[in-house]
Amino acid sequence: MTRQLHLGVFFTGVGPNLLWTEPDFADHTHIDTFVHVAKTLERGLFDAFFLGEGLRVREHRGQVHALDVAGRPDAITQLAALAAETTHIGLVATQNTTYNYPADLARRLASLDAVSGGRAGWNIVTTDNAWTGENFRHGGWLAHERRYERAGAFVETAKALWRGERVTAATDILTLDAAGAVPPSPQGRPVLFQAGDSPGGRELAARHADVVFSANTSYDKAAAYAADLRRRLAAHGRAPDAVRILPGASVVLGDTAAEARDRARWIKREQTTGPRAIAFLEQYWGRDLSAYDPDGPLPDVDPTGDELDPSRGTIPIEHRTGKLARIAAWRELAAARHLSIRDLVIEVSPGHDSFVGTPGEVAEEWGRYLRDGVVDGFNLLPERLPGTVEEIVDRLVPELQTRGLYRTEYAGTTLRSHLSLSL
Repeated sequence: MTRQLHLGVFFTGVGPNLLWTEPDFADHTHIDTFVHVAKTLERGLFDAFFLGEGLRVREHRGQVHALDVAGRPDAITQLAALAAETTHIGLVATQNTTYNYPADLARRLASLDAVSGGRAGWNIVTTDNAWTGENFRHGGWLAHERRYERAGAFVETAKALWRGERVTAATDILTLDAAGAVPPSPQGRPVLFQAGDSPGGRELAARHADVVFSANTSYDKAAAYAADLRRRLAAHGRAPDAVRILPGASVVLGDTAAEARDRARWIKREQTTGPRAIAFLEQYWGRDLSAYDPDGPLPDVDPTGDELDPSRGTIPIEHRTGKLARIAAWRELAAARHLSIRDLVIEVSPGHDSFVGTPGEVAEEWGRYLRDGVVDGFNLLPERLPGTVEEIVDRLVPELQTRGLYRTEYAGTTLRSHLSLSL
């Protein structure tokens, strides 16, 4: 049987990728929005709908960040509501292993799996910042390098509880005495997703994950990531196809390639508004830059020597140290290419790559990725809800089906069956 693509949609709920100020962007906290999106994805035969999670409202320089949507409901609660409105789509909750408690989270995820008839998934994430930990009365209790040590023990505990076992642990990072409390669902247990790309994250994926949500979207990076993951799987005694690889990606479609490119440029500039560009630099400069024109040159004042405040929750770990050298490099880049503040931020902001073209062109490119074994599918990041999702389902999915790259009906009713995974 020809391999076919697996597709999901990841909705973060916040962040600069969303054009949430656009007139047609639906209310991001209203259940009707999520019901409509989930049903649209089910019509498009998608594997799963992912929800991001935020354990604390993001801040910027000590204040609630006014340029992000705030107030995301709990992911498991939202997905439980969607379970009642859908029949096939997988429901994946992002949940943190650093500050949650294993027995409690395992029970809540098993409950979602039970009420959805075996459609639950867990996107496993970690954090190390005291800013988030303050909401749990922990602060920065866990050293950065030990995040994945706790995550591994956490996941092993959850899997044992889902098998109905009693688990006792008493270490400096995990203490509990608990037994499984929810019967298994038709898929046995929630499907495990892992999104970390550090060496620790890759090891956690190789040991435990069923699916990886990778940031390596461009072809060469995707190929290198797949090869590295498969080497790690072998070291853990797992088959090379034991894990599905779904890089995060955006899709921009047009009736012609030129139209799609123009639209992609417009989206990128809309995502990086003037106020957002200034706020991005303020994280690094450590001072108020509101007097500067975002379409003018970089600030002529020196940054403070302080390292970055992680309270925005969007700064990669590797950016949080050595900021002065990074800013110096940005100044050189801006001078060499005559970039404004906004242009520079568009150039250097981290993010997932986009596939840009006609529906047929994107379908052909995805087919190449799939045939070469560098991905098993994609986890899509829409910039508008529900518009982007509707466009992908109505325009791109038929092109994939015509090429035999995508299912024409669901083969089962559980998330595990959609992904062709065994326990």
